[in-house]
Amino acid sequence: MSEKTIAFIGGGNMARSLIGGLVADGHPPAALRAAEPDAERREALISDYGIQGFEDNATAVRGADAVILAVKPGELAGVARQLGGQIRDQQSLVISIAAGVRSPNIAEWLGGDVPVVRAMPNTPALIQTGATALFANPSVGPEQRDLAETTLRAAGMVVWLPDETQMDAVTALSGSGPAYFFLTMEAMQAAAERLGLDSDTARLLTLETALGAARMALEASEEPALLRRRVTSPGGTTAAALAELEGGDLAGLYERALRAAAGRAHELGDELGAQ
Repeated sequence: MSEKTIAFIGGGNMARSLIGGLVADGHPPAALRAAEPDAERREALISDYGIQGFEDNATAVRGADAVILAVKPGELAGVARQLGGQIRDQQSLVISIAAGVRSPNIAEWLGGDVPVVRAMPNTPALIQTGATALFANPSVGPEQRDLAETTLRAAGMVVWLPDETQMDAVTALSGSGPAYFFLTMEAMQAAAERLGLDSDTARLLTLETALGAARMALEASEEPALLRRRVTSPGGTTAAALAELEGGDLAGLYERALRAAAGRAHELGDELGAQ
């Protein structure tokens, strides 16, 4: 594991998940820092992971190889402008996990030619099962690219995007995606309860079925469409259920939902970039 010094600006849930994953992977806690104005949250990070904690952003960033901007999107411009000179002098890599904020805007707020990696993680990163997409601007070198990948992989799997415009689709798919599955689980559990199952049984069977299906899809070499056909006997119970779902245009509904999310992500990028 790299012993690069990594500074987190913001100590919220996503920063905490990355810090926990890095420590579990063997990254030296002494090489991890967090700037967090909330004293209780800051002390919890220090106590739980043995990292360095600071109230001041500039102190945390001093000498860092990578700076992870883990603040709310609306706060990112102010933080970047505050730290830009220091980051440029140190030639630190900047990794932003702020949703919707584009890398050219981040580089501009930092003051110019700065290596920026934009990351779009999702909430399962909180339990190290996240899915994160990364995009590197032209100033990011190979070693910095490896550092970004290693850092974000501490919270789950990582993919690189060749074009930042694809980040809106990623936001719609994996960024917002956990909520789609939660809604599906909610609907399945409610329907099972109306069929006569008690809530605990309906919930457990729903969650274990979702987990098992995801594991099968991950471990199989076949596409989900083939796995679906394999468990669908003509004239059987699964076929009857799928006929109802397809009759309701499930595929079209998901496409409209993802297009709505991607469109809103693009709008937010415009709004945040205008700060």
